[in-house]
Amino acid sequence: GLTLSTVTRNAIIAAHQVVGVGLLSSLSLGGFNVIGDAATKDAAFAQIAHKYPHVIVVDLNLPDGSGLELVTWARQISPSVGIVVLTLNDDDAHMLACLDAGASAYVLKSEPVKAVIAAVSHAFASPLSFTGKGLSGALSRKSHGFGLTPREIEVLTFLPMGKLSSEIASKLFISEATVKTHLASIYR
Repeated sequence: GLTLSTVTRNAIIAAHQVVGVGLLSSLSLGGFNVIGDAATKDAAFAQIAHKYPHVIVVDLNLPDGSGLELVTWARQISPSVGIVVLTLNDDDAHMLACLDAGASAYVLKSEPVKAVIAAVSHAFASPLSFTGKGLSGALSRKSHGFGLTPREIEVLTFLPMGKLSSEIASKLFISEATVKTHLASIYR
């Protein structure tokens, strides 16, 4: 069979130009043939549609919109394209949104270049699996919170006890109106 080194591995970078230039040379050294370099979302859409890359490196913050739209679109048109998200956003919400959109990897711009190359290699080899620093913690926090705030979880713990809104308010040292607002959010 063919080894990765003998397969042409084409990549497109959709990122701000400063990031793109450094990535371009690093990816080339990592064995990827960079066939496109787009500084905007619209330019990236056009290049991806016409050049059929194996891997796309997408900056979440593009001048003409969110790179997340690019991730969603690219995954819809191809289950085999590797999609690496490159971002400054070090938070659970952005990472999980990229996971849901179909990205293959999530890498912070503050990480060393070798981490980006490793993510691109992962995306090429396994485009439908997801890797990202801190993923297990983000998933754990999401599952423990059920999408609720810490205060909403506190209010929720009193409901199985049959407590009235006024009793919950008294226990948590908040107004009854605030408890009702939290309950409305929980039910929603």
